[in-house]
Amino acid sequence: MSNPGNSQALSLVRKTGMALFLAGFGYALFLTLGSSYRLDQEQAGKLFGSRLELIEAADPAFVGSTYRGKAAFLGALSALSEQSADAARARFGLSAADVEGMVSRNADKPFDLQAELALMEQAGTPEKAEKTKTWLGWYDGKTLSASELQTQLSAKAEGLNAGISGLELSPYAAFQASREASLSLAATRPGLAFLLTFGLVILGGLMHILPKTSEPAGIKNNGVQQDGLNSRGLIGITLGIFLIAFYIVLYWFPAWIAEWSLITDPLSYALTGGPSSQWFLYGWLYTVAVVVMGVRYAIKYRHSRYQLVRTASVTFFQIGFAFLLSNILQRFQLPARDLKNIWPLDYTFFYEYNVDSMLRAEVLPTAAKAMFALGIGLIVLGVPLLTYFYGKRWYCSWVCGCGGLAETAGDPFRHLSDKSLNAWRFERISIHSVLVFAVLMTAAVVATQVTGAEQFLGLKTADLKAWYGFGVGSVFAGVVGTGFYPLMGNRVWCRFGCPLAAYLGLVQRFKSRFRITTNGGQCISCGNCSTYCEQGIDVRWYAQRGQNIVRSSCVGCGVCSAVCPRGVLNLENGPEVDRTAVQAILLGKDKIQVLS
Repeated sequence: MSNPGNSQALSLVRKTGMALFLAGFGYALFLTLGSSYRLDQEQAGKLFGSRLELIEAADPAFVGSTYRGKAAFLGALSALSEQSADAARARFGLSAADVEGMVSRNADKPFDLQAELALMEQAGTPEKAEKTKTWLGWYDGKTLSASELQTQLSAKAEGLNAGISGLELSPYAAFQASREASLSLAATRPGLAFLLTFGLVILGGLMHILPKTSEPAGIKNNGVQQDGLNSRGLIGITLGIFLIAFYIVLYWFPAWIAEWSLITDPLSYALTGGPSSQWFLYGWLYTVAVVVMGVRYAIKYRHSRYQLVRTASVTFFQIGFAFLLSNILQRFQLPARDLKNIWPLDYTFFYEYNVDSMLRAEVLPTAAKAMFALGIGLIVLGVPLLTYFYGKRWYCSWVCGCGGLAETAGDPFRHLSDKSLNAWRFERISIHSVLVFAVLMTAAVVATQVTGAEQFLGLKTADLKAWYGFGVGSVFAGVVGTGFYPLMGNRVWCRFGCPLAAYLGLVQRFKSRFRITTNGGQCISCGNCSTYCEQGIDVRWYAQRGQNIVRSSCVGCGVCSAVCPRGVLNLENGPEVDRTAVQAILLGKDKIQVLS
């Protein structure tokens, strides 16, 4: 029997941990949403360069003013962008009054361009004179009527003004401006801010998780279908909305998480030699999630040596390769590559800037070329050979960062995967369609580099890259792939969209030694295996028939075997012959059944 006093103490530890987690998370939100912002003259000059004069002309009070809250600061920046464009057009462009003046002075006589330029110089707008000389040089000495001159000069002025912009507020520019202007603790004392945010989140998470060591190992079905977090309840939906919002902000509105990047500046300087970016921050958050939730996963499945080793593997590859090594490479001016990321999952591998950074590197060129050779070797030899011997589990469940996050942080939601036949039909179409898209886009990229042609099979290479980067690389892999964990299970991306998983799956299905063997005579049809299959495979259907499981979608996570109370399922590598055959004899408790 459990000790009531000990149970109460563990419960208190878990509740304290949750309180610390929420406190750290809440303060992190406050830092990035509720901080104050102010740019001094030096900071503004560093950010805006020659555009600073336009900004001061548009809003003299902007530099030096203090804004309370991220919304107020970004709102002021957005307004400044429009105002500075008006100021730029007034300074460099031709207004309606300018056109009227030139018409009145030059109608029905030779157009005196030099006189017009002199007037602009005298008015203190030499930049306008320079642009006018370029745009109106053709008219010098030409005689036109007032109506002709009015029409043509108006059209020229419109074209000139359309090409004049003020402060170009790209997402990256807004992110940098927020970092520079922040007056928060993250900017002034990032170490303390780290302890009060990520430190409390990590400590609280571990305190909430570690008491689970006192519970029996394995799954617990009690309440799993009614839990507010794990079964699409209010908490789960709220978490899903937050994750979706986070990925949208990360990809397209990074200014809203600028303070979080400031907190990680000391770590970024230590690894890369430079300040943190939104992507360094993302790598840090991703790694923390894998490590902390990996502890939870290891505690839950501590009865399975396979699960413990597999969890250690994905954690090692995430920390060592995806986070540490990829960032340290930057310090040596080498491409910041995650060396375990393989095309077509790494769809930018053949992009020109990537190829140039590896094949034409000026610093440590041999190492850079070795990185390119490793990438090609994994595509051509690594994937088919390793998948032949071990199935796609060698990558999807032991190495891949997407799989690592899915297995650790996504484990509470694995039972939400759709097991229906329609889901399987959609899966086969969607994942192989993405693979075809990836191949087509990459072929276009390579063809453009080789031939110089901007189109491939009638499609613009730039458009294909943009469509794939937005639709697959950002929306599908990020927003949907992770944001939908609490709604559709933890392997949405891996199951429906990952082109590398499709490539691995084709090899596994048709040319591999891997299979999950079943002993149907021992199956009691409890359904645990099917319930907890994150890939939506109806494992019980195979187990009841004593049929080996050889599915292209199976990632070999082994959870179906770990949750089976009768030892029916076993992950094996064996001969290719009869890999998918139904077992001829079923050994049951009371009978031996010979199958025809």
